[in-house]
Amino acid sequence: MSSTHDVAGHQLTLLRNGAEYFPRLLAAIHAAQHTIYLETYIFASDEVGEALKEALKSAAVREVSVHVLLDGFGSADLPAAWLEEMRMLGVKVLWFRPELTRFRMSRQRLRRLHRKLVMVDERVAFVGGINIIDDMSDHLQAPRLDYAVEVQGAVVEQISYNMRRLWQIVSWTSLRRSGSRVGKFVRQQSASKEVSFVVRNNLRHRRDIEHAYLRAISHAQHEIIIANAYFLPGRRFRRALLNAARRGVKVVLLLQGRVDNLLLHYATQALYEELLQAGIEIHAYTQSFLHAKVAVIDGKWATVGSSNIDPFSLWLAREANLVVQDSAFAGALRQSLMDEMQYGARIVARSDWHKRSLWVRLLLRGSYALVRFLAGMSGYAHKHDDI
Repeated sequence: MSSTHDVAGHQLTLLRNGAEYFPRLLAAIHAAQHTIYLETYIFASDEVGEALKEALKSAAVREVSVHVLLDGFGSADLPAAWLEEMRMLGVKVLWFRPELTRFRMSRQRLRRLHRKLVMVDERVAFVGGINIIDDMSDHLQAPRLDYAVEVQGAVVEQISYNMRRLWQIVSWTSLRRSGSRVGKFVRQQSASKEVSFVVRNNLRHRRDIEHAYLRAISHAQHEIIIANAYFLPGRRFRRALLNAARRGVKVVLLLQGRVDNLLLHYATQALYEELLQAGIEIHAYTQSFLHAKVAVIDGKWATVGSSNIDPFSLWLAREANLVVQDSAFAGALRQSLMDEMQYGARIVARSDWHKRSLWVRLLLRGSYALVRFLAGMSGYAHKHDDI
């Protein structure tokens, strides 16, 4: 059940899964009076996508300025007829890197728009990991586990700046060719230390999300809980977790228990032995697919966003997380994760892991080596020899 918290002049509502997220999102869009910006990796042509499409069209008819930025790979299957419908009614739609083929292995191909953000009227924003897709798809018995935050307060200005700025960057060429002027935006500083909007891009903010994690982990005194769909941290990140465990901090990981991406699934498991030997708890989420990218540290620091802890998110993609330092908000997220681990996951026993056959161990290590090789192919391994 969603929970709302007042934090340093902000109102934060923690949303679990699409059942809580999409009604709030649709309500905000239907109430929009001036401006809507939406960014997503996946915009699916299912019932959820249909509802969002109709809401955006309706807003445009009301003369709300509607901007939709879609990733050229993740949303490549969106029907052309849907795009035409939206554009005919005034919805502005742009593609982030649509020119790249599915079979080309390069750093540019992997630089995707992975953020899931919505901003309405400079008043309310949504930050999280939930795509525009029915989380009961793929014939699941339970919805994918994911989180988002609805936020009101000063940080919305910072979110607005980042979304407008990216729209400006993506549209720059066409605007220049048409002779249109691009508006100037005033950079917004972080709203407060209690509520921060943290982005990752390939310019000035390459490691901001990773550094936010590492700072919090290095200061942890009691407990670290991380739930992450694709968990393949580099050496620096692993070392931070191992050091925390060695100084007596309880480290708990909620990771993918079902096979979603086969290669990453096996590559992640190649790290289990080292983590388990250090006393780190690993819970495999099996009730459905895990899609969350959240963490709670010492019951007072929390993050919710789009960034996985893997090379794709930490090195290449555009990501966005909200970092909240508040015991009530962090406590609500912690309780939700504890419930998921109790009722929807199984603990990975260290004794069972040691019984793995030599063939399985070779498979896992080979998968890890292949991921490292592919990271090298992207051109990043020599610069960030960290996996």
